[in-house]
This record gives sequence, C-alpha cells and structure tokens, in this order.
Amino acid sequence: MSRFIDELLSGGPIVTDGAWGTQLQARGLEVGECPDSWNLLHPERVEEVARAYVQAGSQVILTNTFGSNRLILERSGLGEQVAEINRIGAEVSKRAAGAEALVFASMGPSGKMLLAEEVTEGELLKAFVEQATALAEGGADAIVIETMSELTEAKLAVQAAKETGLSVVACMVYDCGSKKDRTMTGVTPEEAAKALTEAGADVIGANCGQGIEGFVSICARLRAATPLPLWIKPNAGLPEMVGDKAVYRTTPEEFAGTIPALLEAGARFIGGCCGTDPNFIRAIQGALARSPAIRE
Repeated sequence: MSRFIDELLSGGPIVTDGAWGTQLQARGLEVGECPDSWNLLHPERVEEVARAYVQAGSQVILTNTFGSNRLILERSGLGEQVAEINRIGAEVSKRAAGAEALVFASMGPSGKMLLAEEVTEGELLKAFVEQATALAEGGADAIVIETMSELTEAKLAVQAAKETGLSVVACMVYDCGSKKDRTMTGVTPEEAAKALTEAGADVIGANCGQGIEGFVSICARLRAATPLPLWIKPNAGLPEMVGDKAVYRTTPEEFAGTIPALLEAGARFIGGCCGTDPNFIRAIQGALARSPAIRE
C-alpha cells in the first residue's frame, strides 16, 4: 500500500461518491450521447455533479472519464481528443473538490475483449497509458480502474496507471454465476485480489453489477485474499425498466443500512455506483456518524 493511501485512511473509512451518468442525464445528457464529451461541451454541468457530491460529504470524488480511453472515444469520433478530454475531466473535478475532497480519476474498460481477440494486450496498454498520463497531467490525486471483467485487461490498466507514479485502485465487477460472485469472464474475488495485488495496485475493490447486500460477502472474500485496503461501490439495487428509463428501487436509507456490515467485512472506501446520488452519500455519512466506533 502506498504511503498516500495509508495516510488517507489513518482517520478511518473514507466516503467516496455516487453515480455520474444518471446525474449528467438529469442535466441534459441524451441517451446514447457520449458522457465524456461533456468535459469539452459542458464542463460547468460536469462540475455541478462533482460539486454536489463534495457538498453531500464525499471525501473522494471521481472524474467524468470512465469511457475516455481511445478505443471507446473513437466510436464517437473523439479519438484524437483523448488527452484533452481526460485532462479537462481531472481539472473539472479538482476545481469542484477544492480543499474539501480528493480526486481519484476514473478509468473504465476498453469495450473490447481480449478473449474474443478484438484487441491485443499491446493496444490496450497503449490506450491506458495515454489516458492515465492525461489524467495525471490534469492533477488527479490517484487513479481508479473500475468495472473490469477481464483480469488481464485490469492488470494492464494497473500497469499503465502505475507509470504515472499515482496510487491506483483496481476494481472488478461481480455480477455473474449462480451466486453473482464472478465476473463476466469467470474471475472470482480471490483470483482478482491475488492477481491485482501482485500487479501493484494499492487498493483492491469491487463496483457495479448488483445491489449492496451482495457486496458484503464479496468484500469479505476480498479481505481474506489481500492485505490491501478495499474499495466498495455497489449499485442501488438492479434497475427496472419503466418505459425507456432505468429505475433503481433501493432508497438511500436502505443502502446505508448495510454500511456497518460492509465495514465489518473490511471495506475502507465506501460509495455508490449506478442508481446512487448525493442523497446516498449523505445517508452513508449518517450511518458512520451513528456508529462512531466504526471509524476507529
């Protein structure tokens, strides 16, 4: 674990942020529109999302760069603007964070599968190095690799992010198998924790895929497989389609009710993924305030 992460956690568990996509949609992002393009087109609205999480109590916020690697941006004709989109994405979140929060820049998957031979390891590494470098130049305090399903891709992203000298969080998404405890490619929490620890990640985690209740056992299994701190960001349940809109039924209060169990299972960074918003962050902070011993 890096000294930066060790010092950050010295005061107890850290509250991160919630979903970004739905918050951008609430501010006018159209279905099918590239969210990352808003770093160029509407940076003030992106900053509104970041600032809303800081005001809600997030001690760490992410960036609007989840899909800002070249392989994804090329789909929207933005391949030549990778550096600018990532740099501005980091700058926008840093501006919103001010002195109240830290910025862990988001790096998501490439959208291409190594197992299907849609991309090579060399192409992935190059794309991730390009993105990570720009995020560091934008002032990110650390990098979060999230929603990964292929272990090799996650390891390549860790390698690329580590080249910046920043601390790195590495997360997989567990939403498959009869117990929803494997990634889409069959990776277990134990396998991921071991491999990503060996790859040099400073924090190991899980995000997305399912509601918070399912994360308790995943968190405990990660805890048993690595000595590193754990980063946990569950969804607000699974979405239900109402017309053309995804609706998440879990309330902030229900979400926060599982926080003590997650922390007992070993989580050190807690936030939300799909379907969560600033109200969920307030609820998490409330749960911690009601259980001060958890912060020790």
